[in-house]
Amino acid sequence: MDRVRRAVLVNYALGIDLGGSSVKAVAVTHDGSVLEQANVAFNDREQLEWARHIQRIVREMESRRSQSAEAIGLSAPGLAAPDGRSIKVMPGRLSGLEGLNWTEFLETPRPVPVLNDAHAALLGEAWLGAARGFQNVFMLTLGTGVGGAAIVDGRLLKGAVGRAGHLGHISLDLDGPRDVCGMPGSLEVLVGNCTLESRAGGRWKTTHELVEAHRQGNREATEVWLRSVRALGCGISSLINVLDPEAVIIGGGIARSGSALFEPLEKVVRDTEWNVGTNPVKIIPAQLGELAGACGAAWNALSGT
Repeated sequence: MDRVRRAVLVNYALGIDLGGSSVKAVAVTHDGSVLEQANVAFNDREQLEWARHIQRIVREMESRRSQSAEAIGLSAPGLAAPDGRSIKVMPGRLSGLEGLNWTEFLETPRPVPVLNDAHAALLGEAWLGAARGFQNVFMLTLGTGVGGAAIVDGRLLKGAVGRAGHLGHISLDLDGPRDVCGMPGSLEVLVGNCTLESRAGGRWKTTHELVEAHRQGNREATEVWLRSVRALGCGISSLINVLDPEAVIIGGGIARSGSALFEPLEKVVRDTEWNVGTNPVKIIPAQLGELAGACGAAWNALSGT
């Protein structure tokens, strides 16, 4: 019995990642061992249902471990407040998130640091995943939109008001439609699942369907897909010129397209990357999947303890 109790009573942190439709959570030790994880869907039309889920997840995980977490960190969409205690700007989704002080809401004795979700995902990959060991690296998450984050000279790039790293909102087409941030022809517009149906003339509703049709030899699907990949590759090469990374990490649901994405993407980047006589920048798939943000939130909390 004592042996079992000692195994349970291990210092750990909780990392919570609030997404658009689900909450991901991990209990993780200082050395990165994941003790347990959770993924709970919610109805975003129900006011603060996601917040109640987070309260319950924290309560239940701490109960199962028979001790309070040493630290709790949270990541969510939007711009984090300067004091890192809330999300300051998140228009249009997750009503009630803006300004919600998570330290007060969760009634924790220690502050709950809050990060943008893409920032957290890169920190998670830098701690436990594909970005380990790199001092200069950026990440793109390809899904409904295109998220991003960058580590420069070993430090997460945040900028003056937290906008740094929103790499999906660079413009690649001056005459293209505007994205949610008002940018015409952004990388997100040209690659994100949010515009796929219009880019594909209504024939495919999701990038998953498009890629499957491409694999089956559908000529139209191949044309739409490879045009999207070329936009992504040119965007990456442009960002390489700005950030000068050692590696680029590609995550998100679209990244699970495997060789259908990475093989043509590698060719586009090699064709457009500025060759300065050094090793080419590595293009690497993310490793942590849906847990990246939660792991990054936990690391952010532990690093402040």
